[in-house]
Amino acid sequence: MNDLIQEYAKRLKLSWVREHYHEVEAATQEEFLLKLFEKEIEQREERKVNLLLKAATLPELFGKPFDWTEIELGQELNQESLLEGTFIEAKENMIFYGGVGAGKTYLSTIIGLNAIRNQGKRVKFYTVASLVNHLLDAHEKGTTNKLFKQIEKLDLLILDELGYIPLHKQGAELLFQVITLCYEKRSLIITTNLQFGQWNHVFGDPILTEAVVDRLIHHSHLVLFKGDSHRLRESMFNKE
Repeated sequence: MNDLIQEYAKRLKLSWVREHYHEVEAATQEEFLLKLFEKEIEQREERKVNLLLKAATLPELFGKPFDWTEIELGQELNQESLLEGTFIEAKENMIFYGGVGAGKTYLSTIIGLNAIRNQGKRVKFYTVASLVNHLLDAHEKGTTNKLFKQIEKLDLLILDELGYIPLHKQGAELLFQVITLCYEKRSLIITTNLQFGQWNHVFGDPILTEAVVDRLIHHSHLVLFKGDSHRLRESMFNKE
């Protein structure tokens, strides 16, 4: 009997049932089945979340809870809706603007984690430099379409540190293709230390820069990070 249960559970891909059915205690057959189904679903959901987290390549979070003191949100935004990622359902974008170390990456990571754990969203985190390197490498190998198809499956793409490194012409053009690919179809969070008027320093072409900004601001919200570097403050505090 046990061997048959093991075999059928394996064929039905009921991994939790196969390993733990004998541990379930219940007063009725219906309760027993219900508990089996509940545990199997819980295990599958947990496995799905772990796979999504692994694929997202989000930075690890350390330190204190996020400090909203010096964050300025637009009129249509509030902390709860931002953390819940309601903009993802609307396929809108977030532009996080502020100085180095002000918490832009930290908040974008929290939003990404919440989107995965609470909503099962597909999220991917890149620094702009690392994504451009991936794009250039794929272009050289002839696998650009494969990378684009991976991006098309996402619900949220986080592009960190736009403005830190100027892009070469081909890299800028490939990044523009990614932004166009996401336009009105999936959400972006972009963190930057540059105002829109300075983005030409990154893309190196006024026409391309204008096209990038035009696509981003059409369905975007701007979040201002007005504080000093948290890392610098913590470093100075630790030295006292």
